[in-house]
Amino acid sequence: MLSTAPKETPMLTITAEQRRALRAEAHPLKPVVFIAKNGLSEAVMKEIETCLVAHELIKIRVFDDDRQVREACLAAICDALHAAPVQHIGKLLILWRPKPEEKRRKKPTAAR
Repeated sequence: MLSTAPKETPMLTITAEQRRALRAEAHPLKPVVFIAKNGLSEAVMKEIETCLVAHELIKIRVFDDDRQVREACLAAICDALHAAPVQHIGKLLILWRPKPEEKRRKKPTAAR
């Protein structure tokens, strides 16, 4: 398990309405990151970071039967990457973090 030191900015918080909308938006998504027996390694955290930058809203599948371990993974990921926990249902974790402003502004221009 990756140990995380307290950061100056905690995990994001979202309202109930935002959570409901994000859950609906995440419903058809497939998991993009899988956490197996090695747990939350540096490589897994980097992959989650990459996916959050690319997609904002992601699903993660945790292959551990212990719910408390999955809850700890969700909390550690959200704290380390400043993301908001949307839902934890079964072995699926749903996270959301808005894209950085510089990524939003850079839109490809269509060639004519």
